[in-house]
Amino acid sequence: MTFEELKPRVSEIFENHCNLLKFNDCLLQVCELLEANVPHYNWVGFYFKNGDKEELKLGPYVGQPTDHTIIPFGKGICGQVAVSNKNFVVPDVTAQDNYIACSITVKAEIVIPIFVNGENIGQIDIDSNTPDPFTKEDEHFLEHVCSLVSKILS
Repeated sequence: MTFEELKPRVSEIFENHCNLLKFNDCLLQVCELLEANVPHYNWVGFYFKNGDKEELKLGPYVGQPTDHTIIPFGKGICGQVAVSNKNFVVPDVTAQDNYIACSITVKAEIVIPIFVNGENIGQIDIDSNTPDPFTKEDEHFLEHVCSLVSKILS
C-alpha cells in the first residue's frame, strides 16, 4: 500500500474512532496499520514526554518488545529528537555513537517529533530491519501522521 493510500486510512482512525478517552487505542491502530502495510516498518511506536521529567515514556507500539520504556532526553535517537526538535533519519544504526540498540535485527531508524502549540510533546519512532530504507516520502508521510496526532491533542 502506498503512502497516499495510507493517508486516508490513518485520518479515518483519528476522525472516526478517536477521542481522548480512547487515544492510546487510536495510536495502537495506527501502529498496526503502518507495520502491516509498509514492508520496511518492522517496529512502530510512539514515545511521549513523561510529565515534567526530561524523559520520554513509551506509548502504544507494535513489534518486538523493548526494554526501553523510558528514554532520557539526549540519549539514543529518540532522546536526541526530544532535544533537537528535528526529524532524525538514520540509514545505518551502527554508524551512530548515541544509538540505543533495541534488537540486533534493526538496521535503520526514523524518528519524527510531534508538536502541540509549538512544544515537542512526543514522537513516532520506526525501526527497520532493512538497511537505508527511508526516503523523503517516508519522512513526509510520518510528518502527516504526527500532525494528525497533534490535532487530537490540541
